[in-house]
Amino acid sequence: MPLLRPRPVIASAVAALLVAAITHLATMLSFFVGSNPQSGVLLQINNFFVPSTLVLLVLVFVFAMVTRLTRWYTAVIAGLVSGVLAAVVGTGIQTLLQGNALDGPVIAYVLSTLGNINLIFVLTATVATATLGRRVHSALSDFEVPPRAVSGTVLVRRPSDNLAEGIVTHLERTEVDTELADEQWESYVAALIGAGWKPVEVERADGLADSVFIEDSVVMFGRLAVLASPAAPTRVAEIDEVEKSVRSLGLDVTRIVQPGTLDGGDVLKIEKRVYVGRGGRTNAEGIRQLRHILSPLGYTVIAVPISKVLHLKSAVTALPDGTVIGYPPVVDDPKIFDRFLAVPEEAGAHVVILADDTVLMSSAAPESAQLIESLGYRVIAVDISEFEKLEACVTCLSVRVR
Repeated sequence: MPLLRPRPVIASAVAALLVAAITHLATMLSFFVGSNPQSGVLLQINNFFVPSTLVLLVLVFVFAMVTRLTRWYTAVIAGLVSGVLAAVVGTGIQTLLQGNALDGPVIAYVLSTLGNINLIFVLTATVATATLGRRVHSALSDFEVPPRAVSGTVLVRRPSDNLAEGIVTHLERTEVDTELADEQWESYVAALIGAGWKPVEVERADGLADSVFIEDSVVMFGRLAVLASPAAPTRVAEIDEVEKSVRSLGLDVTRIVQPGTLDGGDVLKIEKRVYVGRGGRTNAEGIRQLRHILSPLGYTVIAVPISKVLHLKSAVTALPDGTVIGYPPVVDDPKIFDRFLAVPEEAGAHVVILADDTVLMSSAAPESAQLIESLGYRVIAVDISEFEKLEACVTCLSVRVR
């Protein structure tokens, strides 16, 4: 596995080039304007600051790779340190090239230039790194084009041998027909394939009853896979094989760690807004960690209280246009969402977006399907009745890489 990933390297290189170019030009311009404007003066100024600018380029690149310039204060420190070191090294090189020995008086002279001829250079480097450099790095880091091998991929996991023992929190336990559940899972995956998605099957986990609900194990943000941190002790072991699968796809991987807890079923993504359910499976520390991971990528994390269902996406999901749909009796506060559409059945609140005009729904919500079709969407209905006995919905059985 390569030590450097292409996207951070490119983002850091472009940011460093931009900072170095702006600093060099601003320094030249300030000296040119402040002196007798002659062509020879411009050439002398350029030659004097070239070594400093090249050193600045390297230093800003290193700082950008290490810190990602994710916070304004780290970017200020990176710019200031890079500017000072570059000015000292560059001026020292020029002094040595003029035949001077590296002694006490020369070192004192080089350091003194930070307060006069190198002052504009240092200030510009600091400001440019903290503003344009940081913004460019963030924008390029966030720009993602999934490779062909990943685009259109969906993670799925076969039901375990003890599926019927899955955790039930808000429903009375009823008997699960495991053979029928296996057939329904096959039909579910077939529906994904028919809509153009390529399934990647995570290794089956016999003994882990809830492992088929793979949505809870990982959340995808483009090429970033955020591994969950289950609050239920019996689900912790589900994460290992899921991690192997996402890493095999070449995705970037990070995780929520204890004492933070987070289930993927509590995470609803709508473009750059990320709604996270705060309930029995996801705690405040898990939300804080997710916010820390996603904020540098331009996402806004919005905590949503839930008390009537297991997960946030047991109450609400979103249509391709961003409209949040939900069954009012189980939604704590519909006003949290910018656009909320009530549906007549609880199972009708759950959709998996398969395309801009196509959604997957449970066949247990025919009235809701008619409502969504009336909005111009194509609805693919699947029977998941055995999984619904375990408080699952259509979103629980897959994770799309998108």
